[in-house]
Amino acid sequence: MNVNANYSQPSLSVQNLDLLDTISNPLATIGAELAFIQNADGCYLAFYWQQAKEHGITDEQITGTALDEIFTPVNQKDYREKLQRVIQSAMPEQSQCLFRCAEKLFFLDIILVPVLTASAQTNTVLVMGRSHEGQVKTANHATETFPRLKKQLTQIARNIRRTLDLDIIWQQAVDSLGKALGATQCIIYSYLPEQGYLRAVAEYTTEPIPSTVGLEFAIAQEPSFCQALATLQPIVIEKTTQQVQLIVATCYQDQPNGLISLVYDSTQRDRDCPQHWSVAETDLVGEVADQIGTAIAHATLYKELELARQQAEEASRLKSEFLANTSHEIRTPLNGMIGFLKLILEGMADDPQEQQEFIQEAYSSAIHLLDIINDILDIAKIEAGKMELELGPVKLDELFVAVEEFTRTQAEQKNLSFHICMPDTSDEIILHGNYQRLKQVLLNLVSNALKFTHEGGITINADVVRKKFTFQNQEFPGLVKVRVADTGIGVSLDKQDKLFQSFSQVDGSRTRQYGGTGLGLTISQKLVEAMGGTVNFYSMGEGLGSTVTFTVPLYQVPVMVSIPTEDFDV
Repeated sequence: MNVNANYSQPSLSVQNLDLLDTISNPLATIGAELAFIQNADGCYLAFYWQQAKEHGITDEQITGTALDEIFTPVNQKDYREKLQRVIQSAMPEQSQCLFRCAEKLFFLDIILVPVLTASAQTNTVLVMGRSHEGQVKTANHATETFPRLKKQLTQIARNIRRTLDLDIIWQQAVDSLGKALGATQCIIYSYLPEQGYLRAVAEYTTEPIPSTVGLEFAIAQEPSFCQALATLQPIVIEKTTQQVQLIVATCYQDQPNGLISLVYDSTQRDRDCPQHWSVAETDLVGEVADQIGTAIAHATLYKELELARQQAEEASRLKSEFLANTSHEIRTPLNGMIGFLKLILEGMADDPQEQQEFIQEAYSSAIHLLDIINDILDIAKIEAGKMELELGPVKLDELFVAVEEFTRTQAEQKNLSFHICMPDTSDEIILHGNYQRLKQVLLNLVSNALKFTHEGGITINADVVRKKFTFQNQEFPGLVKVRVADTGIGVSLDKQDKLFQSFSQVDGSRTRQYGGTGLGLTISQKLVEAMGGTVNFYSMGEGLGSTVTFTVPLYQVPVMVSIPTEDFDV
């Protein structure tokens, strides 16, 4: 019988089958190598197979058994779906399926034909088919070589766990598994549950195809991958009659941390049918995947610990460098105070005016020393998370006036221009923050601009940005963006990322040349963030000046004389 019959073949009726009841095995008269009748659940109501005795079974043993007992399809879910389609549509369907019986695999061409009752209902299906001898041998090859494969996979697991290098683990895994299982392609994906996506990190292939390494995609795009990660069980998918995929998750302590995909494509090999992995093989691959998952977890932990060690060493180095610079900064004003006071005590002043000058110099050194100590105490509080601020209304014009009083004289002494530009409003601009800390931030920024600028000038301006946002469960109508721009020495692009790191200085020699602890920007950033704002630094490079901006919540919206059309990026 040709099982590749056209789908228009008519359905059988129960009366047709009843005529065969007088024969010992009525299905033998159909002329097919294999024939059986199943109900909607897949239970075998009748069974006939010419090769039954060759494989140590009888037709009677199969009759009355369930789909998953003796003669069972490898992909039961797919086969049950075929049964349901044929019963519901009352139309025949052709297929190729892999069946397992007595520890052997059989690749079958089958046709499922609905059996109609007298009332034109379909409750059972007649399945007819034939096996391919060459394909049966190929399918059973894995069973014959299982002991060798088990030994290979065990050795693979041992080799992988000898290293703590993630890249080596990934590449060894795909190369070894791909070769041992005869796959045409093997890919391993890294997986982080909190990110919800997979990234191809290593690949083995027998053909020159475009590499997938580095490819990322959300796991929701691949239901089979989601299933493997959720169940931690190997999944075999017959993608086509010539391509089979084995998917298995790697895990550690029942938590997935990767995914392995093995593909066998018979179009790329001189084979009659695709590779079919037995349950024993897939279980063995699952065990190896668990070992790989453990190796990945240990290597990841080692990598994290190594990174933490390097960061701790770098932090220790930076603190040592910071302490060296700070000790110099502390000694300088302290020596100045001691020196001028000693001159006064020893009567070295020629007249009261010179004595007054000595006292003034000692006082200036004391104030400078106090500023350094305050910086150190502030950063210590910030690092310990103990910086507490009382926030309330702050007038922007009062803030700018106070800063100007402190810094304009310094600018004039260096022959630098000094400009402050307020937004064009008809009433006061009121911020939500802490007055003393906002003044400290502005003084830090302006003092830095003055320190590192030798010609040109400094410009301070502010803009009102109408953009509602919430901070500490309180909604604000907008914010004010303050800019401090200078024409000073600037900062090279490759060093700007160090500006806001605690205890990190862009250039230690520059700090010694210009003085200071190098904590100003870090402290300013932390203070502004504690008040609901952000700090940004801009410079096109050395010698090209710099601009620092920070934002502060707006307590209330002022009446603008002219509304700016620029859409500020805050």
